[in-house]
Amino acid sequence: MNKKFIAIFWLLVLTFLWGLTFPIQKIVLTEDVSPFLYNAIRFWIATFLSSLIFKKSDWKRGIILGVVMAIAYATQTWGLTLTTSTKSGFITSLYIVIVPFFSFLIERERVKLIQILGFIGATVGMYLLSSGGLTGYNFGDFLTTICGIMYALHVVLITHFSKETDEYALLTPQFLTVAILNTVFNVFYKGSWNFSLPAVGVATFTAVTATIVAIIIQAKYQRVVGSNVSALIFVGEPLFAMVLSMIILHEKITALQGVGITIMMLSIVLGVLQAEFEKTLGSVKDE
Repeated sequence: MNKKFIAIFWLLVLTFLWGLTFPIQKIVLTEDVSPFLYNAIRFWIATFLSSLIFKKSDWKRGIILGVVMAIAYATQTWGLTLTTSTKSGFITSLYIVIVPFFSFLIERERVKLIQILGFIGATVGMYLLSSGGLTGYNFGDFLTTICGIMYALHVVLITHFSKETDEYALLTPQFLTVAILNTVFNVFYKGSWNFSLPAVGVATFTAVTATIVAIIIQAKYQRVVGSNVSALIFVGEPLFAMVLSMIILHEKITALQGVGITIMMLSIVLGVLQAEFEKTLGSVKDE
């Protein structure tokens, strides 16, 4: 069987698993379950598994990434308790159009016109997704927007640090930092340490599949199809989140929100395709 076909299949499986995390986490994150305690348990499990699988550790760079990652997951999970699973999935995906701006600040990569247009389009799409006005843009949406910004910074920092150290050496320090910080965050969040059995199950599931297995799948198959094609596949994450939220949580979207979703997806896909086109053009010029 074709290697690229196998790679695309497993990356699609990974994207499905990421999309699934939104509705199943929404189910267990009740008023009795703190989003920060949930994150802490998830990443204590991920830290344990990571320390068994990946032996090297770069603590300095890993902790920096962990702080960014901790804020990303804290705001996303907290935001998920205050907004819909569908909106959370799409707003999180904004990180794809924000990455070029952090690449400019950190890597000094020039921001292209189509990337600026993609960002504007995605912002307009998010406005419509919030029912076409600031009144529909709630505090949960704001927290999730912060998450998207932090994810974008995390992606660029990984690229930057991976030039200086082994990417796997960054994992355990990251996960440990996320676990510790979310444990600390929980002290200041209602002081609740209650937890449910379903929440433990989902935390374990996401730690294994959406974190550890995700890293292994990405490491094995992302290089087969390239980063831009992988990014295009990952655009499916909010779509899976939306469909699964409709099936599992019976969430619905309005026609206006549907237009917003379409604009967001087109903006993100155009940016990814432009990057792939430039990569192909560069290869032709080199020949």
